[in-house]
Amino acid sequence: MAFGKAPKDPFGTAVGSLIERATFGALQTEEWGQFLHICDVINATEEGPKDAVKALKKKLAKNCNHKEIRLTLSLLDMCVQNCGPRFQSLVVKKDFCKDKLVKLLNPRYNLPIDMQERILTFIMTWARGFQGMVDVTEVKEVYLELLKKGVEFPSADTSTGGPKSSSQHPTKSSPSSANTTKRTLLPLPTGPTLLLTAEQIGKLYSELDMAKMNVRVMSSILKENVPGSENPDDMNLLQKLYKTCRVMQERIMELLVTVENEDVIVELIQVNEDLNNVLLGHERFSRNRVRFLENQRIQREREELATLLSPVPLNPVNLQTGHTTSLNGSSAAATSKNKSQSPHYYEIMEFDPLAPTEAIYEEIDVTVLKPEVKKDTEC
Repeated sequence: MAFGKAPKDPFGTAVGSLIERATFGALQTEEWGQFLHICDVINATEEGPKDAVKALKKKLAKNCNHKEIRLTLSLLDMCVQNCGPRFQSLVVKKDFCKDKLVKLLNPRYNLPIDMQERILTFIMTWARGFQGMVDVTEVKEVYLELLKKGVEFPSADTSTGGPKSSSQHPTKSSPSSANTTKRTLLPLPTGPTLLLTAEQIGKLYSELDMAKMNVRVMSSILKENVPGSENPDDMNLLQKLYKTCRVMQERIMELLVTVENEDVIVELIQVNEDLNNVLLGHERFSRNRVRFLENQRIQREREELATLLSPVPLNPVNLQTGHTTSLNGSSAAATSKNKSQSPHYYEIMEFDPLAPTEAIYEEIDVTVLKPEVKKDTEC
């Protein structure tokens, strides 16, 4: 018997069931009206984007049915263009664009070339951003990884998209068919590509040399300083270099998705990797420094607490005399009196403390004579 709540079926939600039916392998072609209806449902609810992405993940995961994959890619393209940042911000995460889409490029799935190019076009187009509305950091990393592996991306003019397909396959029965042309002509934001001239390449390389120098200086500071015993001047310089390197990396990421010169792309990828490594080193150094300062604070608080809780001798007050009494039973006044007395007390006194007193002799005589008195009276 299994305990706990069972995971929710992605196809069990309202939008999930629609996605399952719209991408069923028995369909002959895309039902664009149904795709637009799915977009309406996604935009209508708070959980719509999340539920839709979960359903798309399930549809793409370990699916070798090429017809279903093709329908799902067409639906995905339509949703990206019509469902806004809430949906877009989810599909550009690695757990979707890499773990689901790029994984389909594995030879065991044996996808047709046009479907492979469509997936690569998605990655390349998303990596160029959504005009600042969506954080595309993760999909950019996926794009760079593919570039480093030598993957050839299709040119921008060969990219396929839902808008073109939608306009070619209108659906009369769709309730949104009247708005099809308006809604499906929203292009994905793409930046123009650049083919740098020799002069531009020379200027770019000089800036990259400056970035490399900053990386070397930053690495040297991180190696020479230990968290908790840093050189203040080094720390000030380190913060300035960190900000500069961050700006440089952002600029390089922008160039990587726009520049067409292959040799420049290779250089940009190498410098970006160096920057990424040194920035990660700075983050580790900062975490260790914060941890060291936190440990110092905790240790200081423990020492202060131990001082407050250290045992203090208590002297209770005798209510009759008003003097304090030490724990051994003697009063403080008596203790001070004893301390004031000379250690040679008995030597100062002029009598023998061991000598018997007269009272003792009188008591002995009375005790001895009593029996005799008793005998005389009996006679």
